[in-house]
Amino acid sequence: MTMMVGGSCGRLSRSNMAPPAVHTTAAASQIKINAASARELEQLPGVGKVIAERIVAYREQYGRFRRPEELLMVNGVSDKKFRAIQQLVVVD
Repeated sequence: MTMMVGGSCGRLSRSNMAPPAVHTTAAASQIKINAASARELEQLPGVGKVIAERIVAYREQYGRFRRPEELLMVNGVSDKKFRAIQQLVVVD
């Protein structure tokens, strides 16, 4: 026999279950653009070897990034690409 609770079936289904808790912090999964190697920067979506190397070269020539938005100054980092990686990068 199925018990009715508040007009609906008392059983839980996948559609009304809460999503699992996430135990990692956002900072733990972000890449520090002032410390990351080109290889680490390649892990960002849309950032291949050439753009990763340009980010490192820019940092070496002009110094540390003060804000993530400064990545837009790197040749090959478009608005669209920056929006895709913005939440994944931090300055330290």
